[in-house]
Amino acid sequence: MPSDVVVVGAGPAGLAAGCRAAESGAEVTIVDDNLQPGGQIWRGAEAEAALWLRAKIHWILGARVFDAPRPGSIAFECADGTARELEYRNLILAAGARERFLPFPGWTLPNVMGAGGLQALAKSGLPLERKRVVVAGSGPLLPAVANYLREHGADVRLVAEQAASSSLARFALALALYPAKLRQAAHLRTALRGIPYRAGCWPVAAHGSEKLESVTLRRGSRSWTEACDYLACGFGLVPNTELAALLGCRADQSVAVDEYQRTTVDGVYCAGEATGMGGVELSLVEGEISGFAAAGREDAARRRFADRDSHRRFAAALEQAFTLRPELRELPQNETLVCRCEDVTWGRVRSWGSWREAKLHTRCGMGPCQGRVCGAATEFLLGWKAGSVRPPVFPVRLGSLTR
Repeated sequence: MPSDVVVVGAGPAGLAAGCRAAESGAEVTIVDDNLQPGGQIWRGAEAEAALWLRAKIHWILGARVFDAPRPGSIAFECADGTARELEYRNLILAAGARERFLPFPGWTLPNVMGAGGLQALAKSGLPLERKRVVVAGSGPLLPAVANYLREHGADVRLVAEQAASSSLARFALALALYPAKLRQAAHLRTALRGIPYRAGCWPVAAHGSEKLESVTLRRGSRSWTEACDYLACGFGLVPNTELAALLGCRADQSVAVDEYQRTTVDGVYCAGEATGMGGVELSLVEGEISGFAAAGREDAARRRFADRDSHRRFAAALEQAFTLRPELRELPQNETLVCRCEDVTWGRVRSWGSWREAKLHTRCGMGPCQGRVCGAATEFLLGWKAGSVRPPVFPVRLGSLTR
């Protein structure tokens, strides 16, 4: 028998959706590829996980959804390699987002990694005591990561934010309308006292023989090299829209939804950062609205519209403040790798006119990550759009495809 509501993703949006649907009387199943609920935001947060686990929800953890073989059904592969199908009456996609990486010389050196990625490794036990770390890129994630790493013993040398000081000043004024956000920002500023925060600053090259040893940064006309053991680097977030596109939902840079978080496909909802970047509070509210609506309680969903509107206004200010500067398009050199999976350089990629042509002639985007890294990079660098999405959305065993 199909579940009333199936939720894909156990981050803040997926958890909120599942709990609201379950408390409304729906039979709910949540599928996530991690072994514990919480996603990237609440990874390792035992208190939050215990709260969600008390809900009357059927959990399928350590499982990755890779196909939608027919309407009302998804296919997933478990950690042990077995594949199963799950039927649903309503589906809520809460696939979240991933970090955007932009190529520059040396970005593939060991110990150059995503800002959120290094934080996740620290949560999993990576020792950072006295390790020199430079945090660089764009967005409010950077100071939060810097604070977390410092609390875990890292020697954070500086935070390099590519957005201009004027943009950050306008954003600071906008925070006055959101007292809770303003308090969070003030707390982070206090916690990071002593760590330089450089606006209008970005990495141009990473250096090292066998692993990262230093990074060259640019700010205006000045460049300098900073010795470091880790470079935590991320240029904002990219919505995970692949599964929605596979299902036939309209999705450009994010998944299109209506006021009840319904996509353009009947019975399919979407919530959280797959619908656009806005922070954990917006993800939670969107999750609640989709959970109520999928369970048939549109009246309860409507009561959350005003909060969502407020968080969306904040998200718009956030996007405007941290827009990527055009100078970042000049970072890769001809020999710089753009597709790490297939070792495709910038010189080879840029000689073609579209994402499809580059894939056909260079295999760019055809490796294990399926273009999740190089696709977002070429979209920013060249304005390319990825083509159609085909199963499997993630690499799986051959046995899962012939189930």
